[in-house]
Amino acid sequence: MNKEVIVLIAEDDEGHAGLIRKNLARAGLINPIIHFKDGQEVIDYLFRYGDGPHRTSGNAYILLLDIRMPKLDGVEVLRQIKADPELRKIPVVMITTTDDPREVAHCHTLGCSNYITKPLEYESFVNAVRQVGLFLAVVQVPTINGEH
Repeated sequence: MNKEVIVLIAEDDEGHAGLIRKNLARAGLINPIIHFKDGQEVIDYLFRYGDGPHRTSGNAYILLLDIRMPKLDGVEVLRQIKADPELRKIPVVMITTTDDPREVAHCHTLGCSNYITKPLEYESFVNAVRQVGLFLAVVQVPTINGEH
């Protein structure tokens, strides 16, 4: 990978966010990780709204996006990102506790790259997160430029 990809995790459950971090590390991922606790924080960061931290032009990002979050849910975050000519390049992996086929289909229609169901059993979730780590190790993620 030419450029280090910044991993954005949007997950309101601290336990799940910690689990994702730990298992990305176990998969050998040493990329920087930025954690957001709700959908609005992610939108503010990516679209450079408000006073908080903002994304930097020329960086590559991947977003691990929980669907069920306060303020803005993951589906709405996905819709806004994929509607933007520059941000739509960001690979988005949806993470949720449901495997409702309609919801999965809707997220794919909106442009998500992949979909991981948070199983209640620990081992399956760990394996799913490790697969994301392996995916990042081999895929070329586009850099995001442009101003908003």
